[in-house]
Amino acid sequence: MANSNGNAAGTLYVVATPIGNADDISLRARRVLAEVDIVAAEDTRRTGRLLDMLGIRAELLSCHEHNEAKRVPEILQRLQSGGDVALVSDAGTPLVSDPGFRLVTAAIAAGLAVSPVPGCSAAMAALSVAGLPTDRVLFAGFLPASGSKRRARLAELATLPETIVLFESVHRIEAMLEDTCAKMGSDRPAVAARELTKLHETIYRGSVADVLKQVQADAGGRKGEYTLVLAGAPPVTDDAADSELDRVLTVLLGHLGVRQSAEIAVRLLAVNKRQAYQRALQLRESSDDSF
Repeated sequence: MANSNGNAAGTLYVVATPIGNADDISLRARRVLAEVDIVAAEDTRRTGRLLDMLGIRAELLSCHEHNEAKRVPEILQRLQSGGDVALVSDAGTPLVSDPGFRLVTAAIAAGLAVSPVPGCSAAMAALSVAGLPTDRVLFAGFLPASGSKRRARLAELATLPETIVLFESVHRIEAMLEDTCAKMGSDRPAVAARELTKLHETIYRGSVADVLKQVQADAGGRKGEYTLVLAGAPPVTDDAADSELDRVLTVLLGHLGVRQSAEIAVRLLAVNKRQAYQRALQLRESSDDSF
């Protein structure tokens, strides 16, 4: 790839770094970090310590949530001039609930090469040991800090069949688990992991209520960020689906006609249109016969 001056443009490497244990750094990540012209880091002090442990000397440039927009033109210029840049976050894979989105999208829009250097991810690490289904997974990142907004988001997630992966701070984990009990049910299977790959790695398992009790009882539970893995909503049986259709139609028929009620039920429950209309008709006839 060449820039406007005919020189080869550089590559932006998105480099995953250890989430705890420094030995988890990949051989390729070490090589890339040692060879690039700049390492764009979320926290230059933290990345500097990692590079020191690896015996790597590199030019560090801060690129975090609050200055990323200003850094983008500078980094793009270095890339267009032929320099290679490594983007790293404090831990794990950049852009996965970490900064880097603006830079990566700008580099792509500029026609520059963007290359992943995969490795550690707290979400994947927790999922791999959770013992919950992995055929369908939804990564939802951090929930809102506001209690009301967090509960609203949990209510949206409650009916999804996918296994759900969330991040949460140590300061909000108990409140978040309490809200999860309220919105998803206290018996929803869950796994909470903290200090992954570190000396005091701890994994709590059971229902959401069980996990909450374990976190509260653990004196070390006030340290480290949490990765929470929740089982998806159980499949709805035909009987349960029919019961829900009847419940919704009964309410709608109290205010609307058969056709309108059926159409709204189809949009709300994603049921067959003919089925909804026939059932609405039966309920209306049954209601008329009762008088």
